[in-house]
Amino acid sequence: MWAIWEFRAEGTGYPDSEVYNRIKHFPWPDHHPPPFALIPNIMASMRDWLKGPESEKGRTIVVHCKAGKGRSGTSACSYLISEEGWSVEDALARFTARRMRSGFGSGVSIPSQLRWVGYVNSWTKYGKVYVERQIQVLEVHVWGLRDGVKVAVAGYVEEGKVIKTFHTFNGKERMVMAGELQKIAHPSSVSDHLNEKTLPLQESKPQADHSRPSYASSIYSKPAYEPGADAVLFRPERPVILPTSDVNIDFERRNKATYGLTMVTSVAHVWFNAFFESQHFATPSVTTADSPSADTLSDSGVFEINWEAMDGIKGSARKGTRALDRLAVVWRAIPETKDGLRKIITEPSVGQRVPESKAADWKNANLKTAAESLGKGLGLRTESPSSANVSKASSVTDLSNKALAAERSDGGSEAGVKTHGPEGEEHVLHPDHHAISMSEPASIHHNFTKSNGGIPDIDLGIEKMRSPIPGPDMKSTSTEDLPDMLGQ
Repeated sequence: MWAIWEFRAEGTGYPDSEVYNRIKHFPWPDHHPPPFALIPNIMASMRDWLKGPESEKGRTIVVHCKAGKGRSGTSACSYLISEEGWSVEDALARFTARRMRSGFGSGVSIPSQLRWVGYVNSWTKYGKVYVERQIQVLEVHVWGLRDGVKVAVAGYVEEGKVIKTFHTFNGKERMVMAGELQKIAHPSSVSDHLNEKTLPLQESKPQADHSRPSYASSIYSKPAYEPGADAVLFRPERPVILPTSDVNIDFERRNKATYGLTMVTSVAHVWFNAFFESQHFATPSVTTADSPSADTLSDSGVFEINWEAMDGIKGSARKGTRALDRLAVVWRAIPETKDGLRKIITEPSVGQRVPESKAADWKNANLKTAAESLGKGLGLRTESPSSANVSKASSVTDLSNKALAAERSDGGSEAGVKTHGPEGEEHVLHPDHHAISMSEPASIHHNFTKSNGGIPDIDLGIEKMRSPIPGPDMKSTSTEDLPDMLGQ
């Protein structure tokens, strides 16, 4: 017996009745990590379906987004980690092996989604407790900021189905810092400065932080300084408060073109969750086996990341021309005494009702909103009058055709994704007849055993998903059918 878990904020394209109402809805935008508040309910509902008191042998979970990579992969790996005890590395490797063709990269490849898989690992180790708080972005520090870059702060609304821009920094909120590129003080010292008018950029040599996992935010090396690249402090004139702990910082670099047009040459953004970037998780010296609580959590922190580690166009590594070298975001949680939201979220226990999110409109009425949430691509755009006072977004810079020519098309997020038949066989196109789909036995079977330090194999149903439905005059084929079809 099967059931579907779908994650499409853009809508499924079919009513629930078409799949016998055996479907669970937890939607969020494509190419982004999930609002972390969804994770406990997604994991509990999957667990109950496969291992609950009413479960039956042979049950299968079908994870469903667009290409079955990012959103589905994040959820599938999160289940293996939180409910089956897999390591982050084994879960990611398993999903890649079962979902991707050789040579097409990782199944889960978007940096922020990989960061979220690491968050799930921390959430699991510390008792599956998550504290949702309203977060105020105090300052954004950018090193190596190029001309024409717009900086904005965004977050999730409508249960995570929509990404809303809460603030775009203007020229009055921009302060160029004198001196060489510098590094913010360690997060443990931030709270000492939160009530001051400025948070000074303290001089120290950036070094890699090997104490933190690879999925966490960190500084890898000091970038080379380029002429015209400034160390800039952005401080909003009015409080910028996000409704949840999921924080998005977005960058777009524009250059003036002609006839009222601008050219977008860079697109990048990054997500982080303030709960998991707080001192309880970020600093090994204060990390204990105890579950974090509202009383033990840090009330402030700093998130840092390099340009190379940020998300690009549609979540890829492609970001266009370099817009900056390094980013640091200074944040604090809003106290409950000041009408701040603080909600302790735990995974529902077996037998408890598991809430679902409200499904997106299945008729794809949300496609426009979902497309806007994906971020802009590169190319010509209409020049907005409001952009004149946004950072230095109206700057005139010579455009390089070579830089734009280096930008390749996305190629479709479905590239490299395996399709399978009902018995796990892989469907591939016949080399001479692309209208014919051949079947090959599933060639990859990773059996992680306790003898080699891994985890026993588990079936999430990924291999049992069929390839796209064939036309009325063509049936799904296997290798036995192939000779007859070629004869016809």
